[in-house]
Amino acid sequence: MTGPVYESDHTSVLAAGRKVTEFADQVFTRLPRADQRRWAAAYLLGLLAVSGRKSVRSLAAAVTDSPTASQSMHRFVNSSPWEWQPARAELARWTEQRLRPTAWTVGTAVVPKRGNQSCGVHRRFDPVAGRSVNCQVATGLFLAAGRVQIPVDWRLHLPREWSDERLRRRARIPESVQPVPEWVHILDLADSLASALLTPLPLVADLRAYEQPDRLLHGLRQRGHDFVVTVPDTLPVVLPLVNQGARGSHAAPLVSARRFLDAHGEVLRTVMASPHGGAAGAKRIVTAVASLPRGPRAQRFCRLFAEYRADGQGAPALWMTTLVHRSMDELIELAGAHAWTPGALRRMEGRFGLQDFEGRSFPGWHRNVTLVSAACAYSRLAESEPAPTASAGPKAAWPHASPPVRAGALSAPKQGS
Repeated sequence: MTGPVYESDHTSVLAAGRKVTEFADQVFTRLPRADQRRWAAAYLLGLLAVSGRKSVRSLAAAVTDSPTASQSMHRFVNSSPWEWQPARAELARWTEQRLRPTAWTVGTAVVPKRGNQSCGVHRRFDPVAGRSVNCQVATGLFLAAGRVQIPVDWRLHLPREWSDERLRRRARIPESVQPVPEWVHILDLADSLASALLTPLPLVADLRAYEQPDRLLHGLRQRGHDFVVTVPDTLPVVLPLVNQGARGSHAAPLVSARRFLDAHGEVLRTVMASPHGGAAGAKRIVTAVASLPRGPRAQRFCRLFAEYRADGQGAPALWMTTLVHRSMDELIELAGAHAWTPGALRRMEGRFGLQDFEGRSFPGWHRNVTLVSAACAYSRLAESEPAPTASAGPKAAWPHASPPVRAGALSAPKQGS
């Protein structure tokens, strides 16, 4: 232990450490061993305490003086056999109770990587960087209540070259995990979320950058998941010009969503102000034009509406939703949720080190991103307490069983445990 210890600092740091431990005990309650749950709390405390780059070494140094702690923490994330999906389900339930989300959104995380050893690494154009980068790509699911967005689940994208058995063995990718289009990941995330939450939520997302959005929407409808999504102008919809109950209804003519709305939309002439995901306090003005088409594979109608920019510039965004009985005020409010997701991703990268993980395996990546997501949730939603910092007090604040043990007294997880 180094540096002076002041009683007030000691008390606040210990209190913060105990809160983190209680949170970890809830989210990671299904970890099979008590020492694993303690290491989960230690990792979370490190993520919350360390500023700057979050290497395993810096996380360990923030919570203990033990010279072997970083090795033990590395084994906990990369080798210790615990499943991340049950922890994410618990995190989703914990978040639902405190956030009262109104929707879920999806965000794409692009994690730059050097070399080709990390699981799923490939070349890809990053629109944020404006160039092609060597990277991992992941789809994250965020529970949303307006501008508050909490990550609770993830899927790591594997491009086709990761069908190679040599690459898969090296990265310890399970046989059940195969390269699939990114829209399939969204369906999988929807199913996992539905089994975790008490109240069903609609997906709010911009699908214009995804391949085969019609297949994604069809999959969501088949599973009974509601959505409010931006769709491409070219998305095919069914013209309501034939007897839909007739045998030949499958032959109903298809037109693009843009053409349909131009020809059949009812101008509601409702101008509304709603928070925008850009600069603080910025507004977006929405003029709603709505109608009720069907997707080419859907049996029920959706609502299609357009969002026009207040300055009249650019083409309007087209939105499609299954929530046909919601008012336009509610729909436009929901539609604004996805604009805050990029900011939530940036917070994960800047505050919680989403891009700092040094491991290369599939299990290690998923365990780390689960812990990072839990740290985000705790930071945003836990009751107000003094924030733990790496220099605010004694490292004895690492919360083992009560009473706290002294720094250096961590017991390391056994090799392979």
